[in-house]
Amino acid sequence: MPDRDGYIPGVPCWVDSTQPDPEATLPFYRGLFGWEFEDAMPEGSVQKYFMARIGGGDVAAVGSIPEGAPPLPMWNTYIWVGSADETASRARDAGGGVAMEPFDVMDWGRMAVLTDPEGAAFCIWQAKDHKGAKVVNEHGSLNFNSLATREPERAQAFYGAVFGWTTLVLPGGSMWTLPGYGDHLEEGSPGLGEQMAQMGAPEGFIDVVAALTPIAVDDSETPAHWSVTFAVDDADATAAKASELGGEVVAGPGDAPWTRTAVIKDPQGATFIASQFVPENRDLEP
Repeated sequence: MPDRDGYIPGVPCWVDSTQPDPEATLPFYRGLFGWEFEDAMPEGSVQKYFMARIGGGDVAAVGSIPEGAPPLPMWNTYIWVGSADETASRARDAGGGVAMEPFDVMDWGRMAVLTDPEGAAFCIWQAKDHKGAKVVNEHGSLNFNSLATREPERAQAFYGAVFGWTTLVLPGGSMWTLPGYGDHLEEGSPGLGEQMAQMGAPEGFIDVVAALTPIAVDDSETPAHWSVTFAVDDADATAAKASELGGEVVAGPGDAPWTRTAVIKDPQGATFIASQFVPENRDLEP
């Protein structure tokens, strides 16, 4: 797929990691994914925001934890919107919360931090100069975003009201879909739908924008949350490299439908998923 140049409303478009010491985290991701970093903040700024690139294309960022936010390292999901203010209002009306009111980010865009009714936090992005991730679905770049929830029906009502999402139920789990997203993808990659069908993708999969993962009933500790998945060429090699660089392999590598994945924690504690596309796994039980 060609490099992205913007998204449509309702599509996850960017990820960043907030860290207690962002500069100390850079060697880990540089070594793991080959990211090249540039501090995008004005000279003298206390806050840091290191833009990560592959081949000159923006893929993610590593930055300081915002003042007043919980001092927890994490990966954050951003969803493209036409208006941050209107979307924040819709989220409130739908039973969600606004953790950070809409605000301008230099000339890059306008954003807000929202929470769904179960407390899972995510960001919304009204783009100006910054058009989100330019490189996706390649080794070391954004591949997927997923909501872990105990209340899928409540989540469906909320995200449907805020973004117009619907759900596609598959043997391996449910997916969030945005009606018409496939048409948008076809404009940039003619024939994409046919290619997906030939590979065995289920009908409607081209409209998928994210995943919906139920939290196990007997898991009383895991809060509802959004997770970030990066594409990798080799999940086993990535997991081994993460350990070598001071990270921790929390789970896996293990096989799943269409993929082989590992859950990895970076040296400061931010967790993400590394996913290798394995077509031979298409018929595996989840």
